[in-house]
Amino acid sequence: MTVDPDDPALDDIRVEQFSWYHTSTQPDWPTRDFDPAAVLAPETRMRMGSGERVSAWAARQRAKALHVGTYEAAVHNMLRRIRNQADQRSQFYLYRVRLKPSVVVREGWLVDPGNFVGDVVLDEVCPPGVDVARYLNFHEDPGGLSLALGRDAIASVQRIAVPLSDTWDGGWVRDAVAALEGVSGAAVPATGKLARFMRPSSSRAVLGRELGASLAGRLPVNLQDQFASAAAFAEGEDPEQWARRTRGLFDLIDGPTRVLAALDRQDPREV
Repeated sequence: MTVDPDDPALDDIRVEQFSWYHTSTQPDWPTRDFDPAAVLAPETRMRMGSGERVSAWAARQRAKALHVGTYEAAVHNMLRRIRNQADQRSQFYLYRVRLKPSVVVREGWLVDPGNFVGDVVLDEVCPPGVDVARYLNFHEDPGGLSLALGRDAIASVQRIAVPLSDTWDGGWVRDAVAALEGVSGAAVPATGKLARFMRPSSSRAVLGRELGASLAGRLPVNLQDQFASAAAFAEGEDPEQWARRTRGLFDLIDGPTRVLAALDRQDPREV
């Protein structure tokens, strides 16, 4: 895999002119006074050992680069987090990022420098005098260019909650709700070699998974599994809320025009 030599993001001057995107569960990303240790439970702090170890861990977290990329990469990142990081019920925010005109861009591009969870140490990719490093993204929007950068490289952001709260598709949502409300909550025994280790699912949850999978099949193949996981129907979930959210996730990929228009209406927040 390599970068398209005609990718306009290879032009240093145009990097700061483009809009870049990011998804996060943080409502104020990038947080000005980021304290990663603030969310640690007392039990977690005890397992980590001394206060010095907690402080050292927090310092390493603050030293990590921020990531921005294409719109497609931002949505892909959200689906990956929902599937791999137990964020299925978390509220996500889509950010449009504008860089400062004065940013210094590292020459050329790097092979994706992230570790297995995508972390990058900022100083390792942006040495003194460099604000932004381009890299070939292997994980989200594979083949596209993303940026590793520090908070000081960002001029402003616009933010919306995603999926959009007013999502309504009179066809798919209405039919999905009717189908889900039309089945009982009777338990359906698991099948297969591991069935004896699995808890039974309700007929409604089974149908919800099937409906989500049918939407996933209409997406690019590299997004199908992650979308199906993100659209999983939980036991006891309200059918209409599930259907609206699932359709909203689908529309982020299949029909981004309304999403981008919602971003257009937001006032930029200086960082």
